[in-house]
Amino acid sequence: MRIVFMGTPGLAARALAGLYEAGYELPLILTQPDRPKGRGNKEALSAVKAYATGKGLTVYQPSRLSEPETIQRIRQAAPDAIVVAAYGKILPAALLEAAPLGCLNIHASLLPAYRGAAPIQWALLNGEKETGVTIMKIDEGVDTGPILLQKRLPVPEDMDHGGLYELLSDAGASLLLEALPLWAGGRLTPREQPAEGLSYAARLERAHEAIDWTQPAEAIRNRIRAFSPSPGASAHIGDKEIKILRAKALPDEEAAIMLAKSSVETWRSSAPDRPAPGLIIGAVRQAGPVVAAGEGSLLLTLVQPAGRKPMDGWAWLNGSRLAAGETFGAN
Repeated sequence: MRIVFMGTPGLAARALAGLYEAGYELPLILTQPDRPKGRGNKEALSAVKAYATGKGLTVYQPSRLSEPETIQRIRQAAPDAIVVAAYGKILPAALLEAAPLGCLNIHASLLPAYRGAAPIQWALLNGEKETGVTIMKIDEGVDTGPILLQKRLPVPEDMDHGGLYELLSDAGASLLLEALPLWAGGRLTPREQPAEGLSYAARLERAHEAIDWTQPAEAIRNRIRAFSPSPGASAHIGDKEIKILRAKALPDEEAAIMLAKSSVETWRSSAPDRPAPGLIIGAVRQAGPVVAAGEGSLLLTLVQPAGRKPMDGWAWLNGSRLAAGETFGAN
């Protein structure tokens, strides 16, 4: 089977690798144009481009999918199917008709839940206990096409975005290889997405990274998970920004017991029973600071001060010259 592949980040590269290793013909690979990245503002290859060029595959990086040259190149590749994985652009109608088996998409959610650009992060932000991947046939809407195959997966309690991204990347690549021969052989019946369970996963902005300490501890922990390991959920103490990469949510009783048993005397706060959100109420030896939330508190176990590498909360606390009673402010 001849497949034109379209994708950009690591999730897409995993699917491309699966197709290549399974022996599918890959006459053309489309990925987004190279863009500046990092401190040096140097152009960086997408994960798909890096993999494809390493295997000697033909890579094409159009600025616009609707350009006649793009449609012509895809048609000249004579694909049986077009596979799309996190390409990042809506496909024009002419492209949807460029292959006999149509365009198939790997989406990292159980559609119709979390249609859109950031399904993995929104699942974590909302504290979902289950997610999955969907293979769908693309139509002219945004993640609205009929479902061909789905796989459900539990979300481990302590898994962050990096871990869940890897888990769903592997699941998506595997499910694609299962779906392709079934679809080509007429053994899959597309089913329309149900109206129930519909939700959207809009593209996340920098403002979404900011921690609101008035929220319950569990909601803050979910925000930390959604942005870890990069770019990190952001907080401020004084005029300094710090990224919180890992934390444990503690109910008030558990926090009180933990601080009574293992806190450091010099870090014990004289905070009231219901301290103000953001207040450092104590520290646990070899673990890190305990910070009050709107409900419960958080033990910060992995942080990243501005301009530095990630470090455990205890090391940061000892090197920062902070004291119990200091407060994380609003971003």
